[in-house]
Amino acid sequence: TGKHGHAKVHMVAIDIFTGKKLEDICPSTHNMNVPNVTRTELQLVDLNDEDNKTYLSLMEDNGDLIENLTLPEDALGEEIKTRFEADEQLLVMVQRAMGEE
Repeated sequence: TGKHGHAKVHMVAIDIFTGKKLEDICPSTHNMNVPNVTRTELQLVDLNDEDNKTYLSLMEDNGDLIENLTLPEDALGEEIKTRFEADEQLLVMVQRAMGEE
């Protein structure tokens, strides 16, 4: 209970984009906003090097191309690049929430 006897909710979450741990405490009677998260599988069509970054060319189910996402600079990015260069067909999972991808 809080200072005035009201029940409190202690929420702990992990940011899906940064991995950062976040915490919040609020009265149990208050409404809280939650993000709408969507996951989409897109086909990897090409990798384009530009301005010291590698951009993904991804195709949606309707044929539209998405070319504004960068290849992660970690082990996952290296695995994607290696497998793409080995002519594997890859599907990439893209998560979208609160204006971020």
